[in-house]
Amino acid sequence: QVQLVESGGGLVQAGDSLRLSCAASGRTFSSYAMGWFRQAPGKEREFVAGINWSGVLTYYADSVKGRFTISRDNAKNMVYLQMSTLKPEDTAVYSCAADSRSGRGDSPNYWGQGTQVTVSS
Repeated sequence: QVQLVESGGGLVQAGDSLRLSCAASGRTFSSYAMGWFRQAPGKEREFVAGINWSGVLTYYADSVKGRFTISRDNAKNMVYLQMSTLKPEDTAVYSCAADSRSGRGDSPNYWGQGTQVTVSS
């Protein structure tokens, strides 16, 4: 069991950076792959980034590759999404997810509530 709470969203301008944080509670956090997903209004939810249990392996959607970095700190039960060179098309609700069914964070069992990221032109 794991509970996830995202924070760090906000309104920024195109080209800005933002770091999202996900705080996890639960004794087995370090055993989960973790992922970040996003959902824009009227759009389907999409996988953004994933990270394996140790943080050694990371995975990214092509749309964010080179701009976003996922990381984790298992000692603090935290996972992060560093977002750089933000674009208006990055505007979405970003959700943190915990995944025990794959090593990529793309098949989650548990979800956070989401945090809004809005990027103005």
